[in-house]
Amino acid sequence: MTDLELRIRIEPSLAKIPAVEWDACAGGEASGGTVKVSHEDELSPELSTRGHTYNPFVSHDFLSSLEQAKCVGGRSGWQPRHLLAETANGNLAGCAPCYVKSHSQGEYVFDHGWAEAFEHAGGQYYPKLQVAVPFTPATGPRLLTRPGPMAEQVRDALADALAEITTASELSSAHVTFVTESEWTLLGQRGYLLRTDQQFHWQNEGYATFEDFLGRLASRKRKAIKRERKEALAPGIEVHWLTGKDLTEDIWDAFFRFYIDTGSRKWGRPYLTREFFSIVGEKMGDRILLMMAKRTGRWIAGAINFLGSDTIYGRNWGAIEHHPFLHFELCYYQAIDYAIANRLKRVEAGAQGEHKLARGYMPHTTYSAHFIANPGLRRAVAEYLARERAYVQAAGEELAAAAPFRKDLLEQD
Repeated sequence: MTDLELRIRIEPSLAKIPAVEWDACAGGEASGGTVKVSHEDELSPELSTRGHTYNPFVSHDFLSSLEQAKCVGGRSGWQPRHLLAETANGNLAGCAPCYVKSHSQGEYVFDHGWAEAFEHAGGQYYPKLQVAVPFTPATGPRLLTRPGPMAEQVRDALADALAEITTASELSSAHVTFVTESEWTLLGQRGYLLRTDQQFHWQNEGYATFEDFLGRLASRKRKAIKRERKEALAPGIEVHWLTGKDLTEDIWDAFFRFYIDTGSRKWGRPYLTREFFSIVGEKMGDRILLMMAKRTGRWIAGAINFLGSDTIYGRNWGAIEHHPFLHFELCYYQAIDYAIANRLKRVEAGAQGEHKLARGYMPHTTYSAHFIANPGLRRAVAEYLARERAYVQAAGEELAAAAPFRKDLLEQD
């Protein structure tokens, strides 16, 4: 294998990066649960687009919607500075969604303690470099490359460039969050500090119906879920699955009311603008699924999901009426129904939430990698992360032991 000559540069706007080039690295364009790539690089077989799975959040459509709707940029504290690796003839071989941050909000991997300690010691933690999907705690690739024999070399170049840019620009650190395990390992080999955390995901074991899934649960858990589902819809609530052309401006108006009402109480200031939903709905509506609840002819609650090749990703939810268990119904049980009906492998229902365990969502390790420029801060963070990884592993094992599934089936598995 010969070395690939690469030019590394920074681009402050996705609008200047052709969508077909970005998506050739990010995974192409999803169609009916499979990956459809819009174009092949005619000049270099090493830069083929074959072999990707589709993750909606690293797509040009999703990330550019955040920029167009001004959720990032401006005074948001998220300044786009996307990293590009180009071949000598100008083809995009790899890229990474990067942002210079002036705070640590909207990341879901918490480093506030690191910032406070460094600044107490006389350092300046902000600005920092963040490689992430803003406001989205969903695992996916971050060092995006076209598949092929040169992909590993391109990923290495992107990882090294992030560290070099951090040092040269006098930034405190670079953070690659919710990264895949393989990229996490690669970054660790190149000197990044490694961090783990926990989420709860539902795995489809080839169920034909929701009842099949319930049949694998212990009797007490099975009865509890049936009761929750019944009570959630008892006040005459109807649930509708809306996607594609169903996502009208009236629907987005209703969903945004839910999002603002719940988000304002939960976070103080919701991150996403009303314009974002219109833009992203126009660009990728067939990869968006709203679970909307209606009572007496009025929309009262909703949850937004994004669809990958084999995963349904639950994101935001909100409601303007309180009904017991409606949150569980829209965010967890309806997502399981959809995954079973469409033969998707898993449901990722967002960050945190041990209450998901009783509903069949099992602990799953998430990964992030961190380059710390200052040697003193690096040593302190490395020591902290060693203890934290051990705790996360032990907590995961303890939670897995409390799985709601029938013990006889677990022993068979």
